[in-house]
Amino acid sequence: MNNHLFSPLTIRDVTLKNRIAVSPMCMYSSEDGFANDWHTVHLGSRAVGGAGLVILEASAVEARGRITPGDLGIYQDAHIEKLAQINDFMHKHGAAAGIQIAHAGRKASCNLPWLGGNPIGVDQGGWEPIVSASAEPFAEGYAVPHGLTHDDINNVVLAFGQSARRALEAGFNVLEIHAAHGYLLHQFYSPISNLRQDSYGGNFENRTRIVRHVAEEVRRFWPERLPLFIRISASDWVEGGWDIEQSIELAKDLKPFGVDLVDASSGGAVMKANIPVGPGFQTPFAEEIRKQADVLTGAVGVITSPEQADHIIRTGQADIVLLARELLRDPYWPRRAAKALNQPITAPLQYERSW
Repeated sequence: MNNHLFSPLTIRDVTLKNRIAVSPMCMYSSEDGFANDWHTVHLGSRAVGGAGLVILEASAVEARGRITPGDLGIYQDAHIEKLAQINDFMHKHGAAAGIQIAHAGRKASCNLPWLGGNPIGVDQGGWEPIVSASAEPFAEGYAVPHGLTHDDINNVVLAFGQSARRALEAGFNVLEIHAAHGYLLHQFYSPISNLRQDSYGGNFENRTRIVRHVAEEVRRFWPERLPLFIRISASDWVEGGWDIEQSIELAKDLKPFGVDLVDASSGGAVMKANIPVGPGFQTPFAEEIRKQADVLTGAVGVITSPEQADHIIRTGQADIVLLARELLRDPYWPRRAAKALNQPITAPLQYERSW
């Protein structure tokens, strides 16, 4: 029997009840990295809505790794308690709980999106220095970052590992390393932002070194029984940038380090890239990586209809679909999709008579 959108998927010791995942989406609603009641309601409603996997937003592994002062964090043990409460609720409603651990690098210390999203200084609640692979600003108006030394790089790698430990203690089932969208790990592997001439720069092997180190360190704390995902930008969409061929090679390289699934997104390395945004525009990346690297993949990007999502799974383009804006518009999209596709889905007892 062919897989479809409501087929279960088992990765290591975790079984997702369907192939629908809530893509990590920043809410910019934290203070000092702490989750709060907003996150409980936002994430809990998507679990109640029927998604098989709910992945929390990019959660900083260091305070300086936040995009904004409102970012969620997992850089101190005090963050664990509230995250554990949220996970407990999601588990009770049948969803696996995931978290994306991240470092913004040179795109850090910015204002909240609804306040303009522009870089801010210490006097406006930002911080310094911001850091990157090289001392090159992201764009005009951004601060020149501190180019990380080898000791600095090691400390960042250790911070990812400690965040994985905290994620385990908080009861997450799935961990995703954020290595996309022009943030720190992407800043290293993309030739657009990495101008180093040492063992972390230059050729493919060197530029991707930190990603392998992070995966290895994370697996020291993240047990073999639990899935490890990574989100990458499969293309920079600019000449001379990172591309799908390099993405396939990176996916192959990460398998021995225990990476189970590649969440294939794109873009973010430069401010103005010509990205052909449209329905399923990034799905071909997931399909190519899945076929060429022989690894599970997730498709993301303007996936909106049940039929489109189901087609991606049925035709083997990806193993899961990650929905973002569509699940912001409708937390109960999985239930609507099940009805459209004539697939069974359970409802909370409180809602059972309505479905």
